[in-house]
Parts: sequence; structure tokens; C-alpha cells
Amino acid sequence: MRELMVDMFSTVDGYGGGGPRSAPYWGYIGPGLSEWMDAQLAEEHVMLMGATSYRQMAEIVASVDDPTFPRMAELPKIVFSKTLRPPLTWANTTLVDEPVETAVPALKALDDGLPMRTIGSASLVRSLFRLGLVDRVRVMFFPMIHGVEGEAPVFDELPVADLDLVGTTVIDDRLVLLDYRTGGERLATSPRSAGA
Repeated sequence: MRELMVDMFSTVDGYGGGGPRSAPYWGYIGPGLSEWMDAQLAEEHVMLMGATSYRQMAEIVASVDDPTFPRMAELPKIVFSKTLRPPLTWANTTLVDEPVETAVPALKALDDGLPMRTIGSASLVRSLFRLGLVDRVRVMFFPMIHGVEGEAPVFDELPVADLDLVGTTVIDDRLVLLDYRTGGERLATSPRSAGA
């Protein structure tokens, strides 16, 4: 059974983009974060994304030179879309137009040992959580508060989920990566909070 992992990059107050600082990774790129990202790419896995993320990434890799892009081209990628049409320009990408609720369980059931990871794709991530298909979620918190200028809340519209913390990593002395498995034990609700 394949493991399905969701990675999220977030400000401390839960925003994933825009806001007062538009630099990539909010300007917090450092040797530790670069090494972490390189290590993730080095591991064999299947990348899952929706149509919007595919269009954005395919355009970027076609027009920008980056040392990570050849490795990303090597990895198998699956894009879920009813609007895209083959052939897709990004190498090793398979188009799936079946509903996520049937396609992803079938992909998870494959016994090739390759884990699956999402890349961007907020709407796909919401669907995967709602369907109970996420096995692991990693949240990288950046030391930013967007407050009133916040855009793209990363946890917006997600269902209630209990998580088990399985790892904590501090990167570049300023970023915190929290690694969770889904399906943790539900906390007991106190009488006071239950009536709130």
C-alpha cells in the first residue's frame, strides 16, 4: 500500500501565499531548507497535483533554469484534470480524468512501494483530506505573521482531523517542520467546552 503525504508551507498564522512579502519562501531560503528540499527530491516518489499547479509548474520548468528541475522531470507525476488534454509537456506526467475518490484509492493500492506526495494543489489537498486518503501531513512553519494582509489560508475548508506528531525538525534555526500521521486519537471533550 502506498503512503500519501501532503506537504504544506505556512506562515505562523496559517497563510500560504501573498501577503506583505512576495519573495519565494518569504525570503527565508537558506542552506538547511535547500538541503531539505534536495533530500525530498532525491527520494523516489510520485508527485500528485491538480491542473492549476500543473500549468504553473510546467510553465516555470520550461522557462526558468533551476538545478532541481531535471530531477523533477525524472520523477513520475500524476495530474488530475478534466480540462487538460494530452500530450502534456512536462516529462513523465500522466493525466488522470477519473474522480479523485476512485482514482487515488486505486493508486494507493498499487504495490510498487513508491509513496505519493502532493505538490501545491490546494483544492486537491482539500479533496484528499475530505475523502480520508491522507496518511501523513508535514507542515513547514515560516516565522511570518501575515495578519490583516494574509492571503491563501492553507487550512481553509479542511475537515476536522486528529493527528499524531511523529517528528519535529528545526531548519536554519528559524523554520519548524512538524511531521504528523493522520488518524490520531480524538481528545476527550470537557463538559465546559462541549457546551461552548
